[in-house]
Amino acid sequence: MLKRHIDSVVERHFSTSSKALLLTGARQTGKTYAIRRYAQQAGLQLVEMNFLLQPETRSLPQGVANVQDLLLRISAFADKPLVPGKTLIFFDEVQVYPDIMTWVKALVDEGRFKYALSGSLLGLEIENIRSVPVGYMDEHQMYPLDFEEFIRNVGVTDEVIDAVRQAWEQRKPVDAYIHDKLMRLFNLYLIVGGMPAVVQKYADTNDLQHVLQEQRAILALYKRDIARYDPENKLYINDIFDLIPSELNAKNKRFILKNLNEHIKFSRHENSFVWLRDADMALPTYNVEEPRVPLKLNELRNLFKLFLNDVGLLASQYANGIQLQILQGEVCINNGAIYENAVAQELHAHGWKLYYFNSKKQGEVDFLLEQDSEIIPVEVKSGKDYQRHVALSNILDNKEYAIHRALVLNNDNIQQRGNVLYAPVYMTMFIHHRKQAGAIIYHPELP
Repeated sequence: MLKRHIDSVVERHFSTSSKALLLTGARQTGKTYAIRRYAQQAGLQLVEMNFLLQPETRSLPQGVANVQDLLLRISAFADKPLVPGKTLIFFDEVQVYPDIMTWVKALVDEGRFKYALSGSLLGLEIENIRSVPVGYMDEHQMYPLDFEEFIRNVGVTDEVIDAVRQAWEQRKPVDAYIHDKLMRLFNLYLIVGGMPAVVQKYADTNDLQHVLQEQRAILALYKRDIARYDPENKLYINDIFDLIPSELNAKNKRFILKNLNEHIKFSRHENSFVWLRDADMALPTYNVEEPRVPLKLNELRNLFKLFLNDVGLLASQYANGIQLQILQGEVCINNGAIYENAVAQELHAHGWKLYYFNSKKQGEVDFLLEQDSEIIPVEVKSGKDYQRHVALSNILDNKEYAIHRALVLNNDNIQQRGNVLYAPVYMTMFIHHRKQAGAIIYHPELP
């Protein structure tokens, strides 16, 4: 039974709020399991309706006159009485039947039961229904296991993680033995990734062949989802998805449209990239013209890298044998792409918008983070020459950008050199985007 951050989120929600809870995110990230686990631990009766796997459930709300009639039908479907205060009603895969969202307000107002919903961001259905039950539903997006979740589930204790977090905060070296162990676990994470079923398979068997089989099954499921949810554009979406590993393996890792079709124009097929982004199957990282606040205004929509939502799924698509090379710490052509994908995945899960900078004159910086009106450039280095970073030095030296510090993620222990912090790549688990706290109150001076 995997330990997830979402467990405390779900428990806190239902202990403090009467609203429904909607879990969204890519397929196979553990949404259904999280609700089932909460119901079990809270001692609740779970009534689960899956609109994808149980098509008959879509007829339950049709033609009902009021919420009491709907609850009566749900009770009949469950073949048991609904116990007030002790029942959690769970609508799963709501993107298949978005009309159920129109009943959320009435169900919550009725007040006798708890409600949870889940939906994968596949197609536009989920986008069109989020605003329906305003004030009656909270939403939380789920991701594959991040690195901290992963190491907790393979035996690393809270005391070790707290010690490493303290080293990060105080900019002091991690104990050499612990550093070596965490680097080996990071290499393992590059192979296994964070898909819950894959992590569970590794925890149960420690067999990387079984891990690979589970990953390929998820990739096959994603292909079926593409065909199911966007039949008109499935060929382009499928081709884009298939090209991600080879494009990341290229020298500049930027997605080159002509590799898809020599005559293709981005404007005609932008929706295919948007579809993959909204499904959370791919993570576009946009180039910016200049590393200035706000990055959004400098974004170049037609220049981007495209990462996979899970680094393990990426590694599984490269040549056989790469798993062993990674575990043995061998530097190979794929390592840079895999390292960057792991960092992109972690940053995305921690609330960051993904950007990078590339200039013919100044070079390329892997990621740019925007926090509190400050730009922090981040380089990801898988090799031994991590202190050589021409592009990073160029933008630090450019006084017009007013960038005062930078981060280089690498394989060695933490050290500060001037305005550049060199940190082990596993410390990405501590780089969280801070949301602005409190209200922004402004009283204009009126004449």
